[in-house]
Amino acid sequence: MAVTYAQPGVYIVEKPSGVRTITGVATSITAFIGRARRGPTDEPMLVQSFAEFERAYGGLWAESALGYSVAQFFMNGGHDALICRVHKTATAATIAIGALNLVAANEGDWGEQLRVRIEDAPVPAGEPANSRFNLLIKDHATGQVETFLNLSTDPLNARFITKILEQQSDLVRVSGVVPAAHPAANGAAPAGQDPLEVAPSSTPFLANGDDGVAIDDNSISDPALEATRGGIWMLDHAGLFNLLCIPPLTRTTDVGQVTWDAAITYAHDRRAMVIVDAPDGLTKPSQMLAALAGVATPNENAAIYFPRLRAPDPLRENRLETFAPSGVVAGIYARTDAQRGVWKAPAGLDATLVGVSELVTKLTDGENGQLNPRAVNCLRVFPVHGRVVWGARTLKGDDQAASEWKYVPVRRTALYIEESLFRGTQWVVFEPNDEPLWAQIRLNVGAFMQDLFRQGAFQGTSSRDAYFVRCDRETTTQNDIDRGVVNIYVGFAPLKPAEFVVITIQQIAGQIAV
Repeated sequence: MAVTYAQPGVYIVEKPSGVRTITGVATSITAFIGRARRGPTDEPMLVQSFAEFERAYGGLWAESALGYSVAQFFMNGGHDALICRVHKTATAATIAIGALNLVAANEGDWGEQLRVRIEDAPVPAGEPANSRFNLLIKDHATGQVETFLNLSTDPLNARFITKILEQQSDLVRVSGVVPAAHPAANGAAPAGQDPLEVAPSSTPFLANGDDGVAIDDNSISDPALEATRGGIWMLDHAGLFNLLCIPPLTRTTDVGQVTWDAAITYAHDRRAMVIVDAPDGLTKPSQMLAALAGVATPNENAAIYFPRLRAPDPLRENRLETFAPSGVVAGIYARTDAQRGVWKAPAGLDATLVGVSELVTKLTDGENGQLNPRAVNCLRVFPVHGRVVWGARTLKGDDQAASEWKYVPVRRTALYIEESLFRGTQWVVFEPNDEPLWAQIRLNVGAFMQDLFRQGAFQGTSSRDAYFVRCDRETTTQNDIDRGVVNIYVGFAPLKPAEFVVITIQQIAGQIAV
C-alpha cells in the first residue's frame, strides 16, 4: 500500500516475504461405509477411538460387519475414522407429549430406550404464559442424560426448542409444529427413585423404532443416491479422506462388483485409495485368480488382499469367526504412515496383523508366487514374526499391465503430493500471472518437495535427482496468460519397494602360489 509522505521523518514499511508454507495433508483418514445400530445417516462422523464409535454408533452388532472392521482398524494403529452409516427401511422411534412431537435423533430400535421428562420453568415478563419449560432426556441403553433448561415454544425466542435440540442434542429432535403452550409437566418421582426411570415422572418413547433390513449394494452405490448425497456420496460432506473400506454387507454377504467399481471411481476423483476385500469362501490361489475379474475393475487407486482372517468375536463368547481384512489392513496403513511415512510400503515383517488369531488359508511361497504377479496382495504367516501383510501392489500391479502405478506406496505418495499441492496453492487464484508469481510458486512448492526429499521420500542423492518444480515462461505461454492459466510442472522420483531381494553367494577358491 502506498504511503503518503507529508512531513520529514523516518517511515517504516512492512513488506510480505512471499513465503506461503505448504503443509502436507493427512495420509490415513479412513472412511468406513456400512450398517450400524445407531448414529447419523445424513453425513459422515469422525471418530478417533473405538470407545467413541461405541458411543455414537452402538459398537459391535451381530447383524453388521462395520463395527468389527472399525475395531480392527483402531487395534492395528488407526486413529481417524470417518463413519458413513447407511440403512434400508430403518425408522426412528417417536413420542407425542400432548401436542409436542419428538423423534429420536436417528433411525433404529435404539430410540425405544429413550425417556423424557417435562418440568415447568419460570416465564420471563413479557413472554406468553406456559411458553417456558425444562426438558430432560435419558438413553437407558447407554445411560446418557441430556438436560435443557428454559426452553421456549416461541419460534422467535433464542431458546426455541426446535433450534436448541437440533444444534445441541444427540438424542432427540422436534417433529412437526411446536404448540404455543408447553406440555403438562410430569409428576414427582417416588421417594428414592430417579425421575427418568419410572412413570409418571417421565414418559417412554413408543416402541416404533426399527433397524430396518440388511443393506444391499443399492444401499451404497445406487446412482440415484448421488443427488441426495447418500451411500458413498455421503463422503461429499467430508473435507478429506485417504482410504475407503466397505466391510461385507452382512456377516455372510459380500460387497458386489458394482459397488466396488463405484467406490473406486469415486475414490479416484477424491485422490483416495480403496482397500478391496477378496470374496468370502475362497481358500485356494486358483479360486482367487478365477474370481479376480469379477471383484473389481483394475485401477491404480485400489488394492486387494487375500485370504480372509479369523479373530475372536466378543459377541459369540470369543469364538473364532471369519472377517474381511480391510479394517486390519487400513490400520496397518495408518501405523506405517505414522512410523515411516506414506512412501513406505504397508507390508513386510513389521506389518503384523494385531488381534488376528489365524488366517483362513496358510499360503506357501509357491502359492504366493502365483498371486503376487497378478496384483493380489497376500497375508502370510511366518515363524517368529506371525501374521503379516506380504504384498504392496495396486489393482493395476499385474506384471503384464506394466503400469507406472504398480505399487501402493508409489501411488499413495503421488496422491499425497497432489492433495497437498492442491490445497496449498489455492492462494494463487486471481494473483497477477507473471514472473513474480511464478517465482513465489517455485519457492513454495520447491520448499515442500525439498522437505519430502530430506525425509527420504524420493530416490536420488541430491534434490536435482529427486524432484523438479517448473513454473516460468516456458510452462506458461502468453496464450496461457491471456486465458488466465498458470501451469506448474512438478516431477518426482518415487521410492519403489524392494519386492525381490537377491543375494548372490560365491565361494572363494584358494589361491595357488606361483
